[in-house]
Amino acid sequence: MTEWSPDFEQLRLAVFMAALSLFSLIESIWPLRQRQEPALRHRLRNLAVSVTGTVVVRAVVPMLPVLVAAHVHAQGLGLFGTIALPSVIELVCTVVVLDLLIYVQHVVFHKVPFLWWLHRIHHSDREFDASTGVRFHPLEILLSIGIKLAAVRLLGAPAFGVFLFEVILSSTALFNHANFNLPRPVDRALRWVLVTPAMHRVHHSSEPDETDSNFGFNLPWWDRLFGTYRSQARLGDDLDIGLKDFPQPLGLGRLLIQPFMRPPGADRDHAGQG
Repeated sequence: MTEWSPDFEQLRLAVFMAALSLFSLIESIWPLRQRQEPALRHRLRNLAVSVTGTVVVRAVVPMLPVLVAAHVHAQGLGLFGTIALPSVIELVCTVVVLDLLIYVQHVVFHKVPFLWWLHRIHHSDREFDASTGVRFHPLEILLSIGIKLAAVRLLGAPAFGVFLFEVILSSTALFNHANFNLPRPVDRALRWVLVTPAMHRVHHSSEPDETDSNFGFNLPWWDRLFGTYRSQARLGDDLDIGLKDFPQPLGLGRLLIQPFMRPPGADRDHAGQG
């Protein structure tokens, strides 16, 4: 299973839907935080944003990263095309390098004002549940795809390695945004190898210094390595979620134009600060 196949996309979608259903069910019967609006309305709004982004990406960038990886790897291009490595090592390196790339990209999107304006649609969610993990502006998704394609080309990544990364990333993004808490001993152990909901919840705090921490989506090592790790928010599980400049839930239309809405103080209070 090293060459691209249409089955890749079907399998990725099946895993995503299964993970979304599972974590939505868990947080419905075992929620940590009380909701501010009905769950169905909130989830449908976030899924509508995700579907809009998917349509835009398919229209503008129809070539999936997995398909590009299959072509690059078959032609012997990129780093793996010049260095002979066992297939297993290539797969592991692909997942780890792409995860580091996502971490760096995430930090940059917090630091550069225009990129932050795109990214803040994700942080303006006043709830924190699995559907938040798919709430990204279509323009941010396009930029992310472009960065990922460049990395795949330079690395010469195998198609299955890119597919594996995509499946892991989409599943862990749903998991670490889910509105439930793991038992503390489990959380303490798991957050050494995987970003947990309690860890990532800090990143969605309305306090800028807490928002600028715990950038990882999948592997937690980068935050610890680069000094952006924070074990918990000052208010613990009672932290305020979202952006103070967007206190009310926005409809789909206003969410999509949010990058071009600049509430007083939003850019001054966050983007560009460490």
